Amino acid sequence: MRPSSIGHVVLEGRGTKPMPHTADLCDTYPDKVRVLAPLFTHYGGRQVFHGPIETILAYEDNSRVREALSEPGEGRVLVIDGGASLRRSMVGGDLAKLAAANGWAGILVHGAARDAHELEAEQLGVLALGLIPRKTDKRSLGTRGISVSFAGVTFAPGDWLYADRDGVVVSAGKLEI
Repeated sequence: MRPSSIGHVVLEGRGTKPMPHTADLCDTYPDKVRVLAPLFTHYGGRQVFHGPIETILAYEDNSRVREALSEPGEGRVLVIDGGASLRRSMVGGDLAKLAAANGWAGILVHGAARDAHELEAEQLGVLALGLIPRKTDKRSLGTRGISVSFAGVTFAPGDWLYADRDGVVVSAGKLEI
């Protein structure tokens, strides 16, 4: 089910939990939100998503990404610091399908994705720096559950991420309007 906009909130696919627009969050909570530099492009079937953050630091190896997305997402957003590499994709169609099936709200990749046609078919938010058809190496490298920093923002596990067509903001906790 695609999200629909009603007034200043967006109704998400599961239930009717409203998500405030990122611009409204910035206006209401200027000292509580951290705004990402506008570097990312939406590739998933959902352009509006939010949830608590889980983090991964991994360079050109998505083994830990598959591990995380194989677990119940419970509405979380996976933030992947891929070192801004555009040489290999950290997320593709298979992982997006897995994430959507396991209840993840979205994925933010500081790196590349692939399989654009498959990403947009999933009810999942996917933001990445760009696309490349090359897959990653599988070396079981990477670290989960640590703070990562990119695009002018530090992300910690348990922070909340809000994304829409205006951009991406992060807060230390859940925000309501």
